[in-house]
Order: sequence, then structure tokens, then C-alpha cells
Amino acid sequence: METGKEIFQRTELLLGTETMERIAQCRVILFGVGGVGSWCAESLIRSGIGHLTIVDNDLVCASNVNRQLMATTRTIGQPKVEVLRERLLDINPSARIEARHEIYTRETAGDFQLDAYDYIIDAIDSLEHKCHLILHACRMHGRLFSSMGAALKMDPTAIRVAEFWRVEGCPLARALRNRMKRDHTFPARKFQCVFSPEVLPNKGATPDGQSVVEGKRINGTLCHATAIFGFTLAGLVIQDITQERK
Repeated sequence: METGKEIFQRTELLLGTETMERIAQCRVILFGVGGVGSWCAESLIRSGIGHLTIVDNDLVCASNVNRQLMATTRTIGQPKVEVLRERLLDINPSARIEARHEIYTRETAGDFQLDAYDYIIDAIDSLEHKCHLILHACRMHGRLFSSMGAALKMDPTAIRVAEFWRVEGCPLARALRNRMKRDHTFPARKFQCVFSPEVLPNKGATPDGQSVVEGKRINGTLCHATAIFGFTLAGLVIQDITQERK
């Protein structure tokens, strides 16, 4: 059996040949390859996705090592998307993986041609950019899946999926909805989110409850939580492909 076929043998056993062919042809774009997005990307490629664009303008830093797939002491200082692309191609050299060391903003939105993708995955941290991506993606034909806040989580059993307006207990989702209501601008259609209602305190923070790393205010994060968020996003994509569209 040829290597390209053999690496997906067990996936095909579960899903069938026809579905594997659809998975291989799907075009996916993923915004943000940090603690959530990096694990999502790996799961997509290991599941047979043949066309993946990864977008992130950050470099690997020491504080990423605790939770981001491609972050090691060796890769510190390198562009996240380039390091991740190299790893993903080691998994499936036949995959078409485009690494874009760029940032998604209102100004750059048109550069990404979202209408060319079957799936759009949002794993962005910035509230402003995340809100714009959601609104923009919901006007495209591709299906959007979005990650809400994965920081301050420890309980893996609390992580779940819900439609955006039904997400409960997540400060990021609440902030997004408040921003949309303030601006009187709402998503053109419903979309699914990965979230957890658990919100833990930063026990290692300064007295005001905040910690700063490399000039940014941050919250504590654990690898297993962010990875489950990422794997769940990838699972939603694969599950959607396997279902017959009505």
C-alpha cells in the first residue's frame, strides 16, 4: 500500500472511501495557530484534509511552549505558521498547506478571499479582529466554526459546543455579543462555537488579578484545555463533511 493511502487507512475504515475523497478536496482556512489553532490544524491534516491555509502573524515565544503544538525551546523566535507548516507536511507531504505570516484585520480581510473556502475556522484572540472575521465569514458560502475563550479552563468535561447566541458563561462570547449589539451589526447566519462556562482565577497573578508577558495582559492557560478546543473545532469540520447536506 502506498504511503499516502496507508496513513489514512484507519480513518477510511471508519468514514469510507467516498467521504475520504470529499475530505481531501475540502478547502479550509484557519485564523490563529496558537493554543487552540495549532492543535486544530494538526487534527485536520491527520484526518485527511488536503487543502489548508493557516494564518497568524506571531513568532513562537517562550510563553507559548506550555500549550502550542509547534512551540518548543528550539522553535522560539520562528514564525508560528512556518514551523507548523513544516510539521504538518511531515505528517502528509501531499497536503497543500499555505502558511500566511499575516494578520487578519478589517483592512486586510479582502486579501484572504474567504469565498474560496469550504470551511472558515476562527481561533483569533483579538476581540476586534475576531468580531470582524465572524461578521465577514458569515456572509461567505463556507461554513464557520469559532473558538470562544480557552484561557482559565481546567475541566475537560466542561468544554462543549453551542450556537453563538446560546453560548453561556464565556466572557469572550459576551464581549462579542455586546460589541455587535452596540454596533447594530449581527452575523448573517448562525454558527457553532466551542466554549466552556468554566472561569477560574489567575492564582499566580499580581494583586490586581492581572499578569503581563511581553507587554500583553494575559490569563493562565493549560495545554489539555486549549488542545480539546482545537480538536473539537477540527471534529466539527470532519463531522460536517461526513453528513449529507440537505
